[in-house]
Amino acid sequence: MGHKQTIRKLKSRSNSITFSELASLLESLGFHQDNKGRTSGSRVKFLNKNGVPIYLHKPHPRKTLLAYQVKEVVEILKEENIL
Repeated sequence: MGHKQTIRKLKSRSNSITFSELASLLESLGFHQDNKGRTSGSRVKFLNKNGVPIYLHKPHPRKTLLAYQVKEVVEILKEENIL
């Protein structure tokens, strides 16, 4: 899936966004994964160049993010004038 489609899904607060789709989008928007240590487990932190964090929990066993996760990401991206 392309980033434009992922952005559309984010804006519509879709519940069918996978962790890998969102991670790819965030990286294309200038965020990078910042996992502390080898045992960070399923908790993932994304940071942008300004140090703004986005915390996510990798969903398992399902692949899609929960509604509250999508909402939090949208709010942060709007605060940063990215969306």
